[in-house]
Amino acid sequence: MKKTYLIIAGLFTIFVLGFYLNTVLARNSTNNHSAITKTEKQNNMKLGAFSISLSVKDLKTSKDFYEKLGFTIFAGSMEQKYLIMKNDKALIGLFQGMFQGNILTFNPGWDENAINLENFDDIRKIQMQLKNSGLRLTREADEKTEGPASLMLTDPDGNVILIDQHR
Repeated sequence: MKKTYLIIAGLFTIFVLGFYLNTVLARNSTNNHSAITKTEKQNNMKLGAFSISLSVKDLKTSKDFYEKLGFTIFAGSMEQKYLIMKNDKALIGLFQGMFQGNILTFNPGWDENAINLENFDDIRKIQMQLKNSGLRLTREADEKTEGPASLMLTDPDGNVILIDQHR
């Protein structure tokens, strides 16, 4: 009888503990989700198409390499010393002798096919949000203008980010 009582008491304790932990974890999960959702809403900028711009030593060699990875020429030309290559939604810019280092590039107002997006954040709005969040820009868009403009900033690891609006 004593053994049966201990088993029942143990099962009851496990049930109560499990119920309590499930309730606490569910509450924390909801609170964390709310915090993430709030942060996402505060910082949600429509940056447009993303690509990486690579500074290459030899454009033909790089073109051949990326073609073997399934990329095809989307824009640019060998004569202009740059190519934009595409594989599905992935975009890579190959630039010979135009800049040093690699650049993360965003194009507000464009999708990955350089098709105009109906809804996008103007670069001047993006610039204001970046500055309000405390980021330092290395190049700014002229806030008195409309249409095409660009800005640049550098991430904590020294990677250059270009936000380049074409329309």
